[in-house]
Amino acid sequence: MTVTDAASSPRGTSGAEAVAPSRTVAVIGAGTMGQGIAQVALLAGHRVRLYDVAADQAEAGAATILTRLERLVEKGRLDESTRGAAALRLERATDLAELADSALVVEAVVERLSVKQELFGALEEIVADDCLLATNTSSLSVTAIAGALRLPGRFVGLHFFNPAPLLPLVEVVSGFATDEDAATRAYETAKAWGKTPVRCADTPGFIVNRIARPFYAEALRVYEERGADPATIDAVLRESGGFRMGPFELTDLIGQDVNEAVTRSVWESFFQDPKFTPSLAQRRLVQSGRLGRKSGQGWFPYAEGTERPEPHTAAPAKAPEAITVRGDLGPAEPLVALFEEAGVKVRRRGGGGYIRLPGGGRLCLADGETSFEFYEQEIIYFDLALDYAAATRIAVSTAASTSPESLQEAIGLFQVTGKRVSVIEDVPGMIVARTVAMLADIAADAVDRGVASAEDVDTAMRLGVNYPAGPLEWASKVGFRRICDLLGELHERYPTGRYAPSLGTVRRGCEENGGS
Repeated sequence: MTVTDAASSPRGTSGAEAVAPSRTVAVIGAGTMGQGIAQVALLAGHRVRLYDVAADQAEAGAATILTRLERLVEKGRLDESTRGAAALRLERATDLAELADSALVVEAVVERLSVKQELFGALEEIVADDCLLATNTSSLSVTAIAGALRLPGRFVGLHFFNPAPLLPLVEVVSGFATDEDAATRAYETAKAWGKTPVRCADTPGFIVNRIARPFYAEALRVYEERGADPATIDAVLRESGGFRMGPFELTDLIGQDVNEAVTRSVWESFFQDPKFTPSLAQRRLVQSGRLGRKSGQGWFPYAEGTERPEPHTAAPAKAPEAITVRGDLGPAEPLVALFEEAGVKVRRRGGGGYIRLPGGGRLCLADGETSFEFYEQEIIYFDLALDYAAATRIAVSTAASTSPESLQEAIGLFQVTGKRVSVIEDVPGMIVARTVAMLADIAADAVDRGVASAEDVDTAMRLGVNYPAGPLEWASKVGFRRICDLLGELHERYPTGRYAPSLGTVRRGCEENGGS
């Protein structure tokens, strides 16, 4: 079976079923992830054997699980009888041989290939040939872990997200040799456990960690080019892009060292593909020991009594009484109704796709070009929003030659609709637009390479990292032709290959435009 086949085979066609609740599930590794996976399996009705090479760690892990179950009872999320039954099904194993009757073994130990290979090699001599073997790895190759096994076909990735009891997503990863029955059985088991599984092939980063890279990378690139400060970039992505957290605050939460290590791993696994190039600014932050919340300082300070920096927000400006909308504004078209509702008179004229301000300035949706290139015109760019009606902040950018009067008209126009305005420097693609374009491009490329289906990609990004919309869903609303054009403009200004649109993005753009 090829990698593409493993990810794209129709679900359930093999007839494989979930591991029955009456069968034993073993979890190896009693750390945070192992505890979480064991708890999920317990509450699904399985007898769970928890093993750790350090016996005291297994004992402590089991005690933690029982404490969590008690807290769920206290919060009214679990009844006492269910907790009691689950507690009776939780066992501590002191030797791998005690896992012999397991129907499924899930490993959550240290992320070192040699350790995992040795562990599963030993397990193969203990468990039955029909026992499903699974790794929770987030960074290693499922294919490589299974490479030395006698029966690599029954080996699969079951990548839970932390905290496993709370987050619904599970990436079911098929290695090069994984049998369809094994992948389907793992998929159905995760589903029976109340999770939302997605199927994917064994490629660097799987779905989420591969496709999420631009969310961090583009923000860091804007920061490195002095386009805006971290607080402002975060605010724009939250309040205009609809993301739950901005990339700077999120990496502070994850840990700068952890996030940078994942980025570097994906980049190196893709043979240093420029689309995944790590950030020098983040490297310097890690080298300085500013790792985020856990160290008390990252992009933002976290010591008690310190204040977080505020995003740049423009002072109140007077809104123009009337504007002229030239042509169709594309994904920004909903702004027209918002302006009219706010009392601004809107005149419609043909051609152009921009807003003409009273002073002569042109207000244009970010398209990958920069204002300073139009030295004979006053071009003011504004950023993309997930939902212009719901957005509470809009970013605008201008060239140094733009008159203060035109800028004030643009600021006032957005403010009259109830939105805060952040004025950033003149960077191509601004913040949200370039981020969404890159997310969509990498997502489309992953689908075309058989990593996962479009549906599973969007599901994974919504559930795994709480994106407000799947990247392909969002790109369809914006238009792949617009995405392709924006990336083309970015590629012209940064000719490194990083922004060159993938063949899949180009194809989708052409299909939208009738093949031209």
